[in-house]
Amino acid sequence: MYARHALVRRPSPLLSDGIVTHIERSDHVDADLALKQWRQYRHAFHEFGWVTHEVPELDECPDAVFVEDTMVVYGDLAVIARAGAPERRPEILAAESMVRELGYRVVRIEEPGTLDGGDVLKFDGTVWVGLGGRTNLAGVEQLRAHVTQFGASVIAVPVAKVLHLKSGVTALPDGTVIGFEPLVDDPSVWAGHFLSVPEPSGAHVVHLGETTVLMAASAPATARLLEERGLTVVTVDISEFEKLEGCVTCLSVRLRGLPG
Repeated sequence: MYARHALVRRPSPLLSDGIVTHIERSDHVDADLALKQWRQYRHAFHEFGWVTHEVPELDECPDAVFVEDTMVVYGDLAVIARAGAPERRPEILAAESMVRELGYRVVRIEEPGTLDGGDVLKFDGTVWVGLGGRTNLAGVEQLRAHVTQFGASVIAVPVAKVLHLKSGVTALPDGTVIGFEPLVDDPSVWAGHFLSVPEPSGAHVVHLGETTVLMAASAPATARLLEERGLTVVTVDISEFEKLEGCVTCLSVRLRGLPG
């Protein structure tokens, strides 16, 4: 029997000091509310049968809650990232240790490569990697070398309008790529498989099940659109993380296929 697992990491009390690149910094990020929202986010996974593993918190690292950026998991391999923002590199070690304990093979992105997990979108043997922000060409090439053993195809995608590729697009369970078109650099990458959504935060979904997706409560019109397509939509309020360019994808590393 196999279960679905996810790595999560509770937010730092210094969350408001996190890096902001493409939006104006908010005057106030409520750390107490952020912790409450994070717990609700984690609970949504539990409600759908997921097992969560909490990576030790790093109070001194404001962005550590965005744990997805620490790695890319493909099959039984964890490719440990090398953050494009040097101040985020201390976040890596504890996440790497946890994924090792869970039984994954581990390799690393090495200098001069940089790669953030949030720049990597995977679906059905294709890996799209955002290039131009936190991830550089050397990081893309190293990731390509690591995942070719699985027969995966790696495609570099320009990213300039948002922080990470998955800040702009994610994929629905049927493979349709969704995005808020004004923030997508090149929708033609997914020609014939791209669906424009009406809200920026509507671009972000996490698959909780075959027909169930998790998304932010700040995109009600997109939620209705996805429900009309036959999906079950679970929403969580992540307003405090959205003030720091966070979304539902970057708050966890989804692990599938571990023994339950």
